[in-house]
Amino acid sequence: MYGNICEILGIEYPIIQGAMAWISTPELVAAVSNAGGLGVLATGHLDGEGCRKAIHKLKEMTDRPYAVNIMLLSAFAEDIAKVLCEEKVPVITTGAGSTITHLKAFQEMGAKVIPVIPSVAIAKRFEKDGVNAVIAEGMESGGHIGKTTTMALVPQVVDAVNIPVIAAGGIADGRGMAAATMLGASGFQLGTRFLVAKECTVHPNFKQRILKAKDIDTTMTGLSTGHPVRVIRNKMARAYEALEKQNAPAEKLEELGRGALRKAVLDGDVENGSVMSGQIAGLVNKEQTAKEIIEELYSEYKDIMNDAVKFMR
Repeated sequence: MYGNICEILGIEYPIIQGAMAWISTPELVAAVSNAGGLGVLATGHLDGEGCRKAIHKLKEMTDRPYAVNIMLLSAFAEDIAKVLCEEKVPVITTGAGSTITHLKAFQEMGAKVIPVIPSVAIAKRFEKDGVNAVIAEGMESGGHIGKTTTMALVPQVVDAVNIPVIAAGGIADGRGMAAATMLGASGFQLGTRFLVAKECTVHPNFKQRILKAKDIDTTMTGLSTGHPVRVIRNKMARAYEALEKQNAPAEKLEELGRGALRKAVLDGDVENGSVMSGQIAGLVNKEQTAKEIIEELYSEYKDIMNDAVKFMR
């Protein structure tokens, strides 16, 4: 399974950096790809031309395989899809949607297409459409999440499809990767661990909030809207939760959340901004280069898998 996803994507390690709006910039993406993983450029905060500029910058920083994530429900999805085809992006991941309108165009220009999925049904639908793999993301992840845990989701998706399944959510070290392998995963997507990479350009306050996080410090907001988001609990999250308990109208909730991620990532306001993070933040306690992160992850993973083989003997 390990060699399969690496061969498909042309990468050295089966490690994918999650797409995080405002966070997964060309600097971080290039660092991950140059280290042998798959860096993924986020476009959820960009329009078409913003996406093009980011891709051009990324191409100047790496000649290794990389991916671009397109949020299918974005107001700029049409423009971004056109840019991805024109720039001949080698790997495209998708989120926030169960139908890839431009799938045929992506496939015709030679891109590998890998959607993020929250359920077996959507995974099977995408397999019929001819995607190359799926990313099964559990609710342990940071940011927008589904309703099923990684432990429950991954093996069910693995059993349901015949394409590689990449596990995401709750993975921050070699132990998590080994556990996901035992569930049938062919690769691993990590977001929170790469958020504190030295090449990540988020505000230092954001990184420190992750580095100091404990096991119970995340919460979910947006449950009442049907679009839950996992964040570090802070003033903004508590205010959002209070409004939800009062059955506040969607407009009021939207107003509170508008621009909150940018406020945290760029301005460093980690009390009034949205500090998106996975539940695994309590295991993330040091800032390293992307290369150091990937090499440490794989070293831990290899040791655990070798020990497992010895145990079985």
